[in-house]
Amino acid sequence: MKALSDLERLNNYDIILASASPRRSFLLEELGLKFKTVTNNEIKESFPEHLIAGDIPLYLAKLKARSFTSLLKEKTLLITADTIVWLNNELIGKPRDTEEAKKMLRNLSGKMHFVYTGVCIASIHKELAFAAESKVHFRHLTDGEIDYYVKKYKPFDKAGAYGIQEWIGYIGVDRLEGSYFNVMGLPVQKLYSALIHFIESEIPRKGVNKQL
Repeated sequence: MKALSDLERLNNYDIILASASPRRSFLLEELGLKFKTVTNNEIKESFPEHLIAGDIPLYLAKLKARSFTSLLKEKTLLITADTIVWLNNELIGKPRDTEEAKKMLRNLSGKMHFVYTGVCIASIHKELAFAAESKVHFRHLTDGEIDYYVKKYKPFDKAGAYGIQEWIGYIGVDRLEGSYFNVMGLPVQKLYSALIHFIESEIPRKGVNKQL
């Protein structure tokens, strides 16, 4: 009998992506995974003040996972994620309006910033969480370029007020260190390996939380 491939084994699970992000859905589809999406608009994405950098989205990804525990059954895999932009030791969130989006992009212009994504994989038996880091170098952006991008693309649902896969990424990103897909919102290379590890590992004792 032919052994199942890793992808076939994963698709024997009921995979749930708890995210409203179309970019994360797109990336999971490109991995060849079969999944359904769920959302919960009542989750308050707050975190302890002492957390910095990659610890913030890692905490939030776990927080999101624990709000969907009622969906977990045998042969269910839940995936949650959170992405932040980190500039000069400060969190850059999602812009509330046009002016804030322009301000964020002016602050990112000509500088290097970090993008961190935290991911949590959970089943009825255990959870596994990890964070990925990318360094994004922007060239100097003119006010005209910023105005055009914000007006046309309206990046109000994006951390740092930009999507690397959009026009601003084409003309503005001078250099990238790390995963491009992490900047899009999901480090799919690391996620795929983590999913394989997750289904191959033994069920831990109750209360044990493994992390990569």
